[in-house]
Amino acid sequence: MSLRSPLSQARGLGSAKEGVGHWWMQRLSALALIPLALWFVFSIARYHVADYPTMMAWVHAPLVAVTLVLFFIAGFYHSALGVQVVIEDYVGNEALKIGGIALVKLAHFALAAASIFAVLKIAFGAP
Repeated sequence: MSLRSPLSQARGLGSAKEGVGHWWMQRLSALALIPLALWFVFSIARYHVADYPTMMAWVHAPLVAVTLVLFFIAGFYHSALGVQVVIEDYVGNEALKIGGIALVKLAHFALAAASIFAVLKIAFGAP
């Protein structure tokens, strides 16, 4: 039995305000993804039977390339934040938790970089 009050036991265990920035960034990235995802879905639906040269010409357009890059940045960032929360909530082992978060962030960064590189290669290449 401890003679310490519940407040003194809880002190030093971390601030309840630690996740506010993470929460806000997840909400802001979700908000950015609403118009970007709608644009992406309707654009792909419009070209659903298009051939390869038509799609390459579509991605080659400056406005399309910029919007695709923004879509990939927001999408991969939002996904990385969400998967991090899942790992933090459901992985009990601290070493696995830290390793999992690092691996997820690295994988999301690599996939985002590869996606953005592909768009920029098409955008700056010949149509």
